[in-house]
Amino acid sequence: MTDSPPDRLAANPDSPYFDQALMERGVGIRFNGTEKTNVEEYCVSEGWIRVAAGNAKDRRGNPLTIKLKGTVEPYFRDEA
Repeated sequence: MTDSPPDRLAANPDSPYFDQALMERGVGIRFNGTEKTNVEEYCVSEGWIRVAAGNAKDRRGNPLTIKLKGTVEPYFRDEA
């Protein structure tokens, strides 16, 4: 495995940016210097994250998300 998280990662298994091995390892996100625990997807190069919008769900049962722009800093939680 690599020592740095990917540029883009999603928590939804249906997304092309989903990676099971990385999700099991644990990826943390700092957004604008604040730790975020409800991130559904992120992109470092474009500078955005998608976070769940409360408990609302779409018609397929996926959480509704809001795109926030800012500084994204992913890191591995296990420090292997």
